[in-house]
Amino acid sequence: MRRLDVQRRIVFIDASEEGAACPIDRQALLNRFHAQEDGVLLSGAAAFAAMWRAIPVLRPLGLLARSPTVLRILERAYLKFLTLRPRLQKLAGA
Repeated sequence: MRRLDVQRRIVFIDASEEGAACPIDRQALLNRFHAQEDGVLLSGAAAFAAMWRAIPVLRPLGLLARSPTVLRILERAYLKFLTLRPRLQKLAGA
């Protein structure tokens, strides 16, 4: 995502780093993806959609995710991904 963000509109913060600014509980930040858009803290699929809206090439997908139906589908997919994430991390050697 950083490479796609050529306009540097996204500020990435690694919540796992000691001393990182955490607007909510650090473990909550590490359990789900979070993003802030227009002063609102979002998590899960809504956070990904906000990030996509900030990246010109992904903006159409982010705008599509403003639909409650589309966002609900994306959130279900994200929740499924979260159940698979530990296995994927092991496969990747993380």
